[in-house]
Amino acid sequence: MSKRRNSTLNDNPSKRVKPAGEEEERDENVDNSEVHDPLLTGPMLSAGEVVSDVGIVESITLKNFMCHSLLGPFAFGSNVNFVVGNNGSGKSAILTALIVALGGNAQATNRGVALKGFVKEGESSAEVSITLRNKGRDAYKSEVYGSSITIDMRISCDGLRTYKLKSKTGQIVTTKKDELLCILDNFNIQVNNPVSILTQEMSKYFLHSKGEGDKYQFFMKATQLEQLREDFVHIKSTKRITEDKVEQHGELLKDLKRKYLEKEDRYKSLASLDEMHTKLEELQKQMAWALVLEMEKELEPLKEKLEADKKSTKKYDEKVEEWKFKIEEAEKKYKQTQEQLEKITLQVQELQPKCVELKAEAQRRNSLLKSSEVTVHRCRANLRDLEKDKVQLSTRINDLKLSISQTTGAESQARMEQIQQIETELDNLRHQISTLGQQIDQYQHACSRAKEEQAKLRRENDTLMRSMVANRRNLQTLESSRSNRLRRFGEHMPALLNAIQEAHRRGQFRHIPRGPLGFLISLKDPEHALAVELCLKNLLLAFICDNHYDEKVLQGLMARVFPSGRRPAIITSAFLPHIHDTSRRGVNHPEYPSVLQALEIEDPAVANCLIDQRGIETVLLIKNRTEARRVMQGRNPPQNCTQAFSKDGDQVFPNRSYAADQTRANYLSGDVEEEIRHLQRELENQSGQSSRFNRQLRKMDDDIRQNDSLLRRAHAEQKNVQDKVTKLQLELTDLKNVEEPQSEDLNPLEEDLQDIVSKITSKRTEYEEAKIQMADLKASYDKAEREYKQHKDHINTIAEEADSVKDELSKTDEEVMKCKHHKKHYDDKHAAHLKNIQTQENNLNNKEKELEASIAKASEICAERLEVRRTARSLDSEINRLKVKISTQQEQQGDREEIVRQYQEALENYKNMAQQMKNLNSFIKSLDNVLNHRLQVYAELRRFLSARCKYYFDSMLAQRGYTGTMTFNHKDETLSISVQPGSGNKGDLSDMRSLSGGERSFSTVCFVLSLWAITEAPFRCLDEFDVYMDMVNRRISMDMMLKVAAGQLYRQFIFLTPQNMGSLPVSKIIRVLRLKDPDRGQSAALGPANHKNQ
Repeated sequence: MSKRRNSTLNDNPSKRVKPAGEEEERDENVDNSEVHDPLLTGPMLSAGEVVSDVGIVESITLKNFMCHSLLGPFAFGSNVNFVVGNNGSGKSAILTALIVALGGNAQATNRGVALKGFVKEGESSAEVSITLRNKGRDAYKSEVYGSSITIDMRISCDGLRTYKLKSKTGQIVTTKKDELLCILDNFNIQVNNPVSILTQEMSKYFLHSKGEGDKYQFFMKATQLEQLREDFVHIKSTKRITEDKVEQHGELLKDLKRKYLEKEDRYKSLASLDEMHTKLEELQKQMAWALVLEMEKELEPLKEKLEADKKSTKKYDEKVEEWKFKIEEAEKKYKQTQEQLEKITLQVQELQPKCVELKAEAQRRNSLLKSSEVTVHRCRANLRDLEKDKVQLSTRINDLKLSISQTTGAESQARMEQIQQIETELDNLRHQISTLGQQIDQYQHACSRAKEEQAKLRRENDTLMRSMVANRRNLQTLESSRSNRLRRFGEHMPALLNAIQEAHRRGQFRHIPRGPLGFLISLKDPEHALAVELCLKNLLLAFICDNHYDEKVLQGLMARVFPSGRRPAIITSAFLPHIHDTSRRGVNHPEYPSVLQALEIEDPAVANCLIDQRGIETVLLIKNRTEARRVMQGRNPPQNCTQAFSKDGDQVFPNRSYAADQTRANYLSGDVEEEIRHLQRELENQSGQSSRFNRQLRKMDDDIRQNDSLLRRAHAEQKNVQDKVTKLQLELTDLKNVEEPQSEDLNPLEEDLQDIVSKITSKRTEYEEAKIQMADLKASYDKAEREYKQHKDHINTIAEEADSVKDELSKTDEEVMKCKHHKKHYDDKHAAHLKNIQTQENNLNNKEKELEASIAKASEICAERLEVRRTARSLDSEINRLKVKISTQQEQQGDREEIVRQYQEALENYKNMAQQMKNLNSFIKSLDNVLNHRLQVYAELRRFLSARCKYYFDSMLAQRGYTGTMTFNHKDETLSISVQPGSGNKGDLSDMRSLSGGERSFSTVCFVLSLWAITEAPFRCLDEFDVYMDMVNRRISMDMMLKVAAGQLYRQFIFLTPQNMGSLPVSKIIRVLRLKDPDRGQSAALGPANHKNQ
């Protein structure tokens, strides 16, 4: 009934458990008049004698629980604790938190219907922390938790309850509620037992109820007899179910026995088919040798046809040799034409440099001619301007002379001087404009040239930066490939292969794809890395699939792994278990390997893909580029070789070659560290070159800005000078239009005229010299251009000859291809013929093997060969008729093996069912015996507990001089209590309903204390036990409970009361916790006002 044995009857209260025999002896000798219980009569012991060790509550803390923001922490004493406070201070909240935190449901607290109702309004969660003592021999996992266990419970606003179980050190041990249930079971803590925790509502329902059935239920629940009774009801239910099964199996057992007897009769009646089986065996022997005879007859025509086909093989050999000879002739002619074309090409290549030189010389002389023409034009323009100035000045002098001759005067003289001054100033300004124009041309030319150089430099810098970005990306790929070689084929490649493996495990692929192909091949010679990489190119990153369904699945995976950018190619080709036979169409050079021979490929599907897509069996690898050209472009290139690659990546064809645009291998190089060092050195060089480019660009920017500034300044100055010229020209025009006679000094004008005449003479001489030089340069340019055109015409003539040779070469090539096509046709027919012969030989061999197997099988059936005159068909018909007859007979009687099997199965089923029936009956009998014994013990235990409860109840009433009776009616499940206050006759006993409130509360306390005496729990809690008592009954009840507590120092008592408790006796075992009065302006008290030990 209880894990902890009751120790209230022990003479020594310092011991928690006494021997079972002693307790049984005490239970049997219960007598109200003779037994003196130390719980009632023993003195109050000091707190140092016994200390509670497991299960008691050391402290409790509440946060945002019910209407309180914070309560606690409350440190409880080991024995008696009074929680004192006015209504609303949090006493019932502490008790409710204790129930909920120790696993109780919301209904058990009578404070709410759901856990979320305990969360303070406006808060997201409520928290409760309880510390239980864990010492002594009954400690729970002391090596894990230590001397105390802290239970932290959290209730969310959604009603979700979570736990954290902590050790003494505060370390979280677990968060599982199952562990909490194990702890409660070990400590015998029963939060739903009203004797352990008695709330106000539970007290009202059970103790203050007027119904006798409610009190009886309280007694049963407190003593856990109710749980035992429910267990017995469950056992009886299980027993009834088992009896029903036994009854069902009894009927089934009868059916099984009947079937068993029927099968036994059929088993004994088998004896009539032996003769037919013997005849069937004889026919089967004849049938075996008849089949051998027929197979021997089938072999004869096959042998004759095979011999005839072998004789006709010679005709195909002759045709193949004929076209082979034609191919050799056509290839010979092709080589001769190709050599002629190469000679012409070589001649053109030899003439080409001189043509380039002649063209450059013609362009240079043309530039000189253009410059000379500019000089001539400039001289002609200057001469024309000077002639015009001469005419104007002569006219002006003549006009002035005429005007002076007619009139004289001071005004005319002054006007002439002013005109002369303006004209001088105009000449200076025009000269300044000319100078500024030349400066502007120079600045514009400098800006254009600088911008062109800057654009060229920027293009080179952009190309360099793209190269640096590519090198950094390759360096990052190489560094990441140190730990994973797959990353050399792309940063997403490992993720793609993982996705492929996962999809294959889920069965999405019929055949798992292979790839990337470059990862599945390896080089025998690392020096061929660049050549093989340039040969295979994008195939290194490709994947291959066996079918289009797998291709679609792989495309979906690539779309997920490669969200943007280029994706690897997918090649669909059926996977074959062996590599293609390339012995006839592959190149086989004695010195140089083909790409197929230079690679190690384990997967046949990968090798076949490279053969089909790239023809790697026809590509040679020759390390030296000169040797590659000699081998491929010589008179006798290797047979079946289409091209060759050098170690440096040069691609060489029989009639042309291409240089490689890549210097190092990115995917197939073996030494990753060397590649990383090379890229790092290249990046350092590129970084230095980029710095130089940037410095040059900054210098060019400065030069361009300086030239632009000077150009703008020259334009502005030119505009200002032009404005001055315009203004002076207007003034000069006004002065010249004056009609009054002028008197001017003609000497300056005449001097200017003389100067202009001398300038004209000088400029005319310069002009004539420039014309002569231009004519010489024109003749020189015409000669150079004529030589260039003659040389170019000569080259074109040779090129035209090459065109006819190319046409001839093309026709010869077509003839070679045609002959090869015919030879291939006859090769295929010859191969098909040989394959047909091979197929016939294989068929013949298989037939002979089948014949041998048939003979061996016939020998197994019948060791001696039989002479069979009947055909296999007639024998088969008779065998079938006999089998039908045997089958009909067996249908009537049943198959022998089936009858034997059914008989054995029926016998086994019958025996198994009989054994099950025996086991179930034995189980029911044992269950009856155990249940009857348990019911007897249960009744006896109920009687003993009832008697002990009566005894303790009478003893408690006697503390105040009351008398009373407690009548148990276990049949009707009622408990009636009658109490007589004061001394009196027992016949005057009355029901508790006739007592006053204080007397009834005192009687209830006596009832509770009597239940305490017969039940076990580490702590007991009472909520407002004295609320209906008067001062006298409260004092007496308090003394009784303190006396009980003094006799049970290993238990803890927690009393919640609104009383002041100022009259408590002085004792070390009593601790009073006073709560603050509730602040009506706030929602909750902040904590205990005082922890007081009295």
